Amino acid sequence: MSRTPGSSAPPPGSRDLRTLPKAHLHLHFTGSMRLQTLRDCADAQGVRLPTALREGTDLQLDDADRGWFRFQRNYDSARAVVRSERIMRRIVDEAVADDAAEGSRRLEIQVDPTAYAPFVGGITPAIEIVLDEARLAAHRHGISVGVIVAASRMRHPLDARILARLAAQHAGSDSVIGFGLSNDERRGDTSEFAHAFQIARRADLLSVPHAGELLGTDHIHQVLVALRPDRLGHGVRLAEDPRLLERVVADGIALEVCPASNVALGVYASAEQVPLRQLFDAGARIALGADDPLIFGSRLLAQYETARSVGFLDAELAELARRSLLASRLDSEALATALGDVEAWLAAPGDSA
Repeated sequence: MSRTPGSSAPPPGSRDLRTLPKAHLHLHFTGSMRLQTLRDCADAQGVRLPTALREGTDLQLDDADRGWFRFQRNYDSARAVVRSERIMRRIVDEAVADDAAEGSRRLEIQVDPTAYAPFVGGITPAIEIVLDEARLAAHRHGISVGVIVAASRMRHPLDARILARLAAQHAGSDSVIGFGLSNDERRGDTSEFAHAFQIARRADLLSVPHAGELLGTDHIHQVLVALRPDRLGHGVRLAEDPRLLERVVADGIALEVCPASNVALGVYASAEQVPLRQLFDAGARIALGADDPLIFGSRLLAQYETARSVGFLDAELAELARRSLLASRLDSEALATALGDVEAWLAAPGDSA
């Protein structure tokens, strides 16, 4: 998969996916970093990167256990070079610019400020730097941006409560819009994070935990009960239980589906095996996402190209984009405009070359 945004030309007779209005709801802060930015930061600090990151080798493994281990090692190496406000602002600006170039009308970027706090004076300055640059970058690049504060399963649930309170203090339509729970879903007790999500819900923040990628439907059920999600990060394993999938669809819980990372981590052997068609046909509100393009080598546009490559027609790709917009916290006026532009995209003739 290409690391260059918008590098693939559409097949003859189809419409350009770069111009399809869409929302990007599953993108991690460090994982959004451009490869060159990572190299620049590492060189400036004299940090030696793992070979895969230095050479830009996309993570592609056939076993989820090994896949996650190698992913986490690379992610931690990348996060270790984010040591200043200047670097944090650069990451946000470039993530917004890349999304805008790929037709995104709304980006909701996820960040755990804990890792960056020691370099900028604490978790409050860390989140405020991200929020401030997100507002500036949104204006600069002409798209809407919201921020999700995410706790980690690798740390104590009390840490999650602290982050939930921080998120609640900064809640707003173009500020913090959600609270998440990320990292290896096989770690920690989901029920112990319920209190943090209660704090977030009281501030009208979206509940957006990860679930249903490394673990199956038993864990998805636990998340539904304990965390009452508005969206599930990934959720692809719902395809293993049609009745639970039907419940999720009926409840209007959106799925942030990231085909490239599913394959790279070894959850599925190929893009054709990712159950995107099954989820779509069941009526799931799907929002395609890039997850961590720094590690997986593909951004938002490539996820739509993948859907096209496994058989989605332009009308279905437009419906995927529409569902992503509806799952976002885009304000009503901007949402109506974006939905109208999706219809205009579909009504326009395809490339006849």
